[in-house]
Amino acid sequence: MSRQSNRATDSKKMNSELFTLTYGALVTQLCKDYENDEEVNKQLDKMGYNIGVRLIEDFLARSSVGRCHDFRETADVIAKVAFKMYLGITPSVTNWSPAGDEFSLILESNPLVDFVELPDNHNNLVYSSLLCGVLRGALEMVQMAVDVRFAQDTLRGDNVTEIRMKFIKRIEENMPAGDE
Repeated sequence: MSRQSNRATDSKKMNSELFTLTYGALVTQLCKDYENDEEVNKQLDKMGYNIGVRLIEDFLARSSVGRCHDFRETADVIAKVAFKMYLGITPSVTNWSPAGDEFSLILESNPLVDFVELPDNHNNLVYSSLLCGVLRGALEMVQMAVDVRFAQDTLRGDNVTEIRMKFIKRIEENMPAGDE
């Protein structure tokens, strides 16, 4: 019995490492294809957005999470369910703005940056900016416009990775003419 559980753990670890290395190869190729780090950051965000737009359907189907009633509930679902489900980590939700429209996700560890060191000539590269795009794309599909950015990053020498999220507005569903 313990042999099977070790195999499952080994398999998850291999999948995680394969994902991390594949993502690293993608970022490396983008760095070769584009002139500057800002353009690479834009491409990673755009890819993440497209992933998020599609991933939300899988998330809603697999998690059985209902509609969130406010931004605080949304933050908890992102941290406790979505990050756990897809990255195997549970960031903490903290640093709420007084208005309750902005918060931070603190990642003690970021699985995307395992085995990574940023070269000196890529000072402006936000290596994990794909995550910002995923969050933005997924939330847009559930009618929430948000701004997502990295405030701190362990790759830059910070103690933690901090993703800052700001609620912009609720997106109104536009029904096609005749579908009212």
